[in-house]
Amino acid sequence: MLSSKSLLREFPAPESYQSTGTGHYDSAFAVSELANASFAAVGQQMALLMQATGLSTQTLPVTVDQHLASLWFGYSFAAQGWELPSLWDPIAGNYRCRDGWIRLHTNLPHHRAAALSVLGCAKDPVAVRATVATWEGEPLETKIVAQGGVAAFMRSRAQWRAHPQGQALAAEPLIDWIAPRPVSLRDRSEATAARPLAGLRVLDLTRVLAGPIATRTLAGFGAEVLRIDPPGWDEPGVIQDISLGKSMASLDLRDSTGLQQFKDLLAQADVLVHGYRPGALDGLGLGRPTRTKIAPNRIEVCLNAYGWSGPWSKRRGFDSLVQMSAGIADTGAKWAGVDTPRPLPVQALDHATGYMMAAAVLNALTTAATVQTAASARLSLARMAEQLAQMPQQLTGPRIERALPEDYAPQIEDSSWGPALRLRPAVQIGATQMQWERPARACGSAPARWPDA
Repeated sequence: MLSSKSLLREFPAPESYQSTGTGHYDSAFAVSELANASFAAVGQQMALLMQATGLSTQTLPVTVDQHLASLWFGYSFAAQGWELPSLWDPIAGNYRCRDGWIRLHTNLPHHRAAALSVLGCAKDPVAVRATVATWEGEPLETKIVAQGGVAAFMRSRAQWRAHPQGQALAAEPLIDWIAPRPVSLRDRSEATAARPLAGLRVLDLTRVLAGPIATRTLAGFGAEVLRIDPPGWDEPGVIQDISLGKSMASLDLRDSTGLQQFKDLLAQADVLVHGYRPGALDGLGLGRPTRTKIAPNRIEVCLNAYGWSGPWSKRRGFDSLVQMSAGIADTGAKWAGVDTPRPLPVQALDHATGYMMAAAVLNALTTAATVQTAASARLSLARMAEQLAQMPQQLTGPRIERALPEDYAPQIEDSSWGPALRLRPAVQIGATQMQWERPARACGSAPARWPDA
């Protein structure tokens, strides 16, 4: 029987793991403290899984390098002799409106088209700036979202707490465990103390940024991660960072042939990680009862942007937008003494959510290994924003601004785009560290099949 005490519910206390290294991000929020806790959660859950599966006779100690943990919350990939493409579309950014600020997220073509169709102006930042200045923020946000786009009006923390979605989030747990069921894990004879997840098949249906961080983490411990994207999908400037260790395949799940291929993959998977909003998988004919029929012994973890209850539970969103909605950017502006939005120095909501998703996978594997029962976990970026807002700042010492040459592993990573360096791992479990067998690869570069199939 699954005990509530066995479920991961919160970040570990600082005194429960060892911390090395120095430095922290300069911010209105405890960003580096969040980074430490995120990696520690992964480490502690891995230690418990290793003990539960007989890879260790005791619960191994966990050590987090807080300098490297903070850097991994930024960008882990450093191109050598070539330049990465821009992370942002020219239209994306913060714009002053009549009553404050709004952020437009236009990296995807259909999101850009939605925003421009509402604004009715040229595809030019100057034209967009002039047009947005004539709008009030909330009506523009509402119109763009209704058009299928993504945008966020900047709210204060007080405004967000009074907002119906902010109130709904306040009642949600950091990790929402649902639908417990009997789970019998496959034997993985390949697993070792050095590669504790070897042989674990992880089916990845996530995109920018939290979900891919979760599966990148699992790949670092030996998991076989197969990511499925729509044909032609790309994330310029992002995919280099988060495709590390994965097989990157494409399937059209709206096509009957592609959907059947996906179902065949799911039937052989041990773990499913997805970032679909409530009801989206049902629309593809992949509702929970169907997933359970196809893969009754799967571990499942998912995320969305704004939480799993409340009026915005189906709203699309990204880290930078949630920071605007939830009062993070406004608090940062007040802290810095500026009249423009001041976001976090890194996309900490994405990263923390991603590492906690990985920790939730490990926790579910442990409960399945010990009591043959597992629940599914749901997380959200907006709930992580609430967690960060309540976290005390405790770190002192030098400010972290960029990675230094010694922060990178010496080996050259032969990525799809060219040679690169990768940050050294930030967490150690006994003698176990993350290491990746595959370099970063482009979307659609691998067949949609398990390598050993």
